[in-house]
Amino acid sequence: MVRSVLYVSLALAPATIAIHYAAHPGSTADFVLAAVALIPLAWLIGEATEHAAHHTGPGIGGFLNATFGNAPELIIAMLAVSDGLFEVVRGSLIGSVIGNLLLVLGFSLAVGPKGTLDRRSTFTSLGLVTVAALAFLIPSVPGFHSDPDRHEIAVISIAPAVVLLILYVVVTTRELRRHRQLHVSDEQEVMAGWSLTTSLIVLAVATALTAVVAEILVHSLKDFSSRAGLSEFFVAAVIVAIVGNAAEHGGAVIVAHRGQIRLAAEIALASSAQVAVLVVPAITLLAWTIKPLALSFRPVELGALAFAVVVTGGLLADGRSGRLRGLALITAYVGVVVAFYLAGDR
Repeated sequence: MVRSVLYVSLALAPATIAIHYAAHPGSTADFVLAAVALIPLAWLIGEATEHAAHHTGPGIGGFLNATFGNAPELIIAMLAVSDGLFEVVRGSLIGSVIGNLLLVLGFSLAVGPKGTLDRRSTFTSLGLVTVAALAFLIPSVPGFHSDPDRHEIAVISIAPAVVLLILYVVVTTRELRRHRQLHVSDEQEVMAGWSLTTSLIVLAVATALTAVVAEILVHSLKDFSSRAGLSEFFVAAVIVAIVGNAAEHGGAVIVAHRGQIRLAAEIALASSAQVAVLVVPAITLLAWTIKPLALSFRPVELGALAFAVVVTGGLLADGRSGRLRGLALITAYVGVVVAFYLAGDR
């Protein structure tokens, strides 16, 4: 049923593009339509990469997931960089990491059965996010009381980004086979099995549509946030972050509802770590082809990230899942959302 709805809702993407260019409905309608249209596109990209992984093997399949699974976030971030919306970029990225840790994992535990989690995988992911948070301090501290976007901070951001990318490659190489076997063994029963050619064509078309829809979203974000009475940072850190991670969000919760709580937790935790040590540094380096991006996060962002890691680690320390733990994580996310709302723009 859910898959049928997602397939039908893919029509929202061309409809959004047509309405934007033909009817010019205004920034609010553009933003809402684009945000909703990105959700099924994100799911389709995730679906295509999983199908492709069945033909390419775990190594290349993992690379495809890392590259295209986060395509919506990458595209949104690069378009925001091009528009000079650096606070939007940083907000959406930090919101993505926190959203996966607290919101996605929380809903997964809340709707799934009690069970045991993979403690090694859990704390590997949390460890990666912790290292990333410490690395973010290097360029962030100089921007606390001065211009956070000055060129010197963008230069300082390069070294932490390179270190995090190397860390991602090393850890992923070691863990990839175990993780990919877990995903394939659990998903093979429910996937129809597209050919590699079909998977790559779907991937290319979905990514192209995502780029166009994301451009509409980014270009309407500033005016939408003003009309809605919300800060650009809040819109980016909460709304855009949730939309950009729609594939992981929906996939983890659905898998948990089916009773596969260990796999669901793996999706949420691994996605959070992947954004922190792969997507953030990748965008930082790629941004130099457009405009230098400084990883100068605010204290409220770094504090929220540390809070998310501590809460998640504390609740999962014994390697067991439970609905009350899921509700606690969701409550913690609500607290972060309130903090982001009160923080406003820098």
